[in-house]
Amino acid sequence: MNVSLIAYGAGNTASVRFALERLGARVRLVATADEIAEAERLILPGVGAAAYAMGRLRELELIAPIRAFERPFLGVCLGQQLLFETSAEGEAELLGLIPGRVEAMVPAADRPVPHMGWSPLAIEREDPLLEGIEDGAYAYFVHGFVCPDGPATLARADYGGPVPAVVRRDNRWGCQFHPERSSQAGARILKNFLELPA
Repeated sequence: MNVSLIAYGAGNTASVRFALERLGARVRLVATADEIAEAERLILPGVGAAAYAMGRLRELELIAPIRAFERPFLGVCLGQQLLFETSAEGEAELLGLIPGRVEAMVPAADRPVPHMGWSPLAIEREDPLLEGIEDGAYAYFVHGFVCPDGPATLARADYGGPVPAVVRRDNRWGCQFHPERSSQAGARILKNFLELPA
């Protein structure tokens, strides 16, 4: 099971890599267009601000190769948000692989932002990435912006409104939560991704 992790200076590559290696994956860190083109499967991790992350991808000239990549692709946390078109965070233009705009979450007295901690997943529809994941399984979230809820949504959490927790369009998936920190459910999702046909 070969998988490539995009190392662009805005992702939690070490923890994701460790989780993948525990599953027996051969992990390669990639940071060039040629390396991305050669990948069997590609993961875009991400923490921090969308505008900064897109700036790093732009500096490394990785936006076009990511957009052109047609084999299994997984965006994690901020990496899921980057799949969409635009973000209210810094008015950033994103990868544009899934329609919609990422918006800031609205805090409330009983609902601080960022959304941080364990939340149950409501499975919207079956998908190979969610094989073996039960409705109500818990995942670990840390985020202050939320993706649009629409046709791409495979699973949701609830935090004062729907939080698209897993999305898909074509051969591109995203997890808003951190699968590498989400215990058995997270490990199963990563295993499912590794087993997708390349």
